[in-house]
Parts: sequence; structure tokens; C-alpha cells
Amino acid sequence: MAVPKRRVSKARRDKRRSNVWKMTAPELVKCPACGEYKRPHRVCTACGKYKGVEVIKVED
Repeated sequence: MAVPKRRVSKARRDKRRSNVWKMTAPELVKCPACGEYKRPHRVCTACGKYKGVEVIKVED
């Protein structure tokens, strides 16, 4: 059986894990109807349209 010869230090362990937990900002695209930034493949919160069709009514 493969067993570690020495204990792995906390610094070495944490260095290995450091890149796994990085958070990335969500990608944003411009809404073709109103020009506001929104998440892709979702209804625009500013105008309520998705793929050019009004899905929800947004009150001003």
C-alpha cells in the first residue's frame, strides 16, 4: 500500500488547495433590448425581456 513517508505540512497542504477555492465574478452581457448588463440566459431585470419577448412586466 502507498502511504506517505512524512506528514505534509500545513503550508504545503494549503498551497496545493489554494487555487481550488477562488471565486470568479459572474459573466455579464448587455441586454439587446435595453442595454443593461445581465447574466446570460436569464430574464433582464431592467426590462423583463428574454430573447426579445416580454416575459415579466416591470413597473417603472
